[in-house]
Amino acid sequence: MQFHRGRLIDHIQIVSSDVAASRRFYEAVLGVLGIAVEGGEEWFYADELFVSGGTPLTGRCHIAFQAADAETVAAFHAAGLAAGGRDNGGPGERSYHPGYYAAFLLDPDGNNIEAVTHGPHRRSAASVLIDVDD
Repeated sequence: MQFHRGRLIDHIQIVSSDVAASRRFYEAVLGVLGIAVEGGEEWFYADELFVSGGTPLTGRCHIAFQAADAETVAAFHAAGLAAGGRDNGGPGERSYHPGYYAAFLLDPDGNNIEAVTHGPHRRSAASVLIDVDD
């Protein structure tokens, strides 16, 4: 078995009030970014993101996903709206630094979900590969 993990964040967990609604939302927006969603009825995961049901809800968070380009950011935003997300800032350049192009959505639990591209760049690694013996 192998796991791919990002280079900075090990994982983020969101406790959802409606796992099925959250799954529809994340399958739509992450599908645009080429990230698979896997899991069961009461939980799912996608790369470093883990979403589960349960109480108490742990509060709001902000998650920014990397996008390849501005077109992907726009597609992310459109897919999220179509899947029940709410607009929290349409696709466009932001003043954070030159080349910062992003869009923001609120997921079904009100978490602020962003897709961002930072302009031309080169990745130093796609992910960290972890081999686990069965």
